[in-house]
Amino acid sequence: MSPSNPGGAPRRLASFRMTDLGITLAAGAALLCAGPAGAHVSIQPQTAPAGAYQVLRFGVGHGCEAQGTTQLRLEMPPGLGAARPQPKPGWKLTVERQGETVTAIVWRGALPADQFDEFIVLVKLPPDAAPLAFPAIQSCGKTAVRWAEPTPPGGPRPSHPAPVLTLVPVASPAASHDHHR
Repeated sequence: MSPSNPGGAPRRLASFRMTDLGITLAAGAALLCAGPAGAHVSIQPQTAPAGAYQVLRFGVGHGCEAQGTTQLRLEMPPGLGAARPQPKPGWKLTVERQGETVTAIVWRGALPADQFDEFIVLVKLPPDAAPLAFPAIQSCGKTAVRWAEPTPPGGPRPSHPAPVLTLVPVASPAASHDHHR
């Protein structure tokens, strides 16, 4: 027995990767700093390798005006090989399908207006490098905000932009091999 471990019970150590903690803290800070003028449904990461499996985090920065968020609906872009949502304690999860293809994921619950949260989906990305928009509808009681406007390349950001993931080409093994002679 030791003073720091009364009763001599076995200790359990929590483990986590510092990169996961850093990503989570950075995403949270970005959402908190966004404020009402820049608020939107965000996506992390913003780029991913084409054809890969990727965990996507959709952040909701706050509610609509003074009302809390009661539902988030994410529309899946065509071409995804898979879309598997992560359940959230206290939220009801619905997966909409057309045949075997997931077309939308809906979470229903309660998120106070002055708090933020993340909604997580594992996807299999299409093989071609291109931007993928994930239109989102954030509902706050009877109010709904559709985050679905495209952002033109080099143009002004719209008032309700869709979350966009940019797919980048995967480097070929020959191109990424380091030749030292």
